[in-house]
Amino acid sequence: MSEQVLGDPSRPATRAVQHIPGEAGLPWFGVLFELLRDQRGMVQRLQAQYGSVYRVRGLGQWSVYLMGADALKMVLLDREKNFSSAQGWDLSIGRLFRRGLMLLDFDEHRFHRRLMQAAFRRQALEHYLDDMQRVTRESVARWHDDPNFHGYRAIKQLTLDIAAVSFLGIELGDEADALNQAFIDTVAASLAPIRLPIPGTQFQRGLKGRALLSDYFRDQIPARRNSNSGDMFTQLCHATDDDGNAFSNEDIINHMIFLLMAAHDTVTSSLTTSLFGLAKHPQWQRRLRDERQSIDADTLQYADLEALPQAGWLFNEALRLWCPVPLIPRRVQRSFTYAGVQIPANTQITVSPDSAHYDATIWSDPERFDPERFSDERAEHKRHPFAFSPYSGGAHKCIGLHFAQMLAKVILAEVVTHYELAVPVDYRLDMQPVPIPKPRDDLPLTLSARLNLAH
Repeated sequence: MSEQVLGDPSRPATRAVQHIPGEAGLPWFGVLFELLRDQRGMVQRLQAQYGSVYRVRGLGQWSVYLMGADALKMVLLDREKNFSSAQGWDLSIGRLFRRGLMLLDFDEHRFHRRLMQAAFRRQALEHYLDDMQRVTRESVARWHDDPNFHGYRAIKQLTLDIAAVSFLGIELGDEADALNQAFIDTVAASLAPIRLPIPGTQFQRGLKGRALLSDYFRDQIPARRNSNSGDMFTQLCHATDDDGNAFSNEDIINHMIFLLMAAHDTVTSSLTTSLFGLAKHPQWQRRLRDERQSIDADTLQYADLEALPQAGWLFNEALRLWCPVPLIPRRVQRSFTYAGVQIPANTQITVSPDSAHYDATIWSDPERFDPERFSDERAEHKRHPFAFSPYSGGAHKCIGLHFAQMLAKVILAEVVTHYELAVPVDYRLDMQPVPIPKPRDDLPLTLSARLNLAH
């Protein structure tokens, strides 16, 4: 490795990548519109044409794509601290989710992550589990009242409601609705092609949403620092390390806004595709229902979650097939070589979990929905350390992955207990790929209430 680059997130990536094959696309926009239309198809097309290293342009800058599980291992483990997550994500979400955990690097990131870990320890998860089940039970029981039921809309509202209670510690109502809308606007702005604070634009609505969330958290912090509540917001207000270091008020604001996005939208995406998997493969509804009924209790305890492995397999298969973060950007600090290709310093690079999740040398029949591939007997996800990377990896591996798995098991168990799900035989799931994958039609489902709801 050679040249060290001073970090400057505002500076576009180097254009000294002409030796790498690829496509420029449209002036300034580059391949943006193809990516918005069919991200996976674009990536697979370019990999088939150019190999495991290629370049594309978007929003005025070049990005070099590195394909495969080996690329994920090198970039995400980042043993030499060469790949900046903060600079990689800055162009898309930096102004909206500034200094969230994913937008910090190296020693600073490690310090913040260590403090934040308090909100994801088992004791905290057990507290979240109680609220999570109460909100889920009340919400899912009302689904049959909707004559125009759509899986994505229902899951999105449910996960927003759970976030209000478990993350923010507030009960559902007008206040929660206003915060939820501010959060939705903030996330939607990350996709805005016009990234100027012009009144009436999507980006401006996102900035206003962030400001509303910031004001709410700032006003609440003094009371939360004197509270013993178990919600995530209060946990962060009390978090300290062994030396007594704590988060500043601004740290708490930034982390809460980011955690809402990271924990909510990704889980919403994967729970929606899990519902599709259940509806398309009804035998898995029966399997998950039998699994839940094997636990002789109306309310799950944290230890009971281990008795729901098949729900975990199904959720993992949804994560593999429809990864909620299919592209992971980084900015190169020093030049390096991958697959025999020299990548200059200050290059924007992208690695793709999809490129590993659909690798036929790792997964048997990778296009097929097959949750049993995650069973102990088959364990296809263990054939390469980064065969399965929906939670990223290395220092930036998702801090909330156990929360996500717990939430998925609770919701899926409740759904199959209450309903039979169905889609038409010829139904095709058409996903909008960015900013977080979602069905373009919001996944219309037929619900049939089950008469016997006893566990």
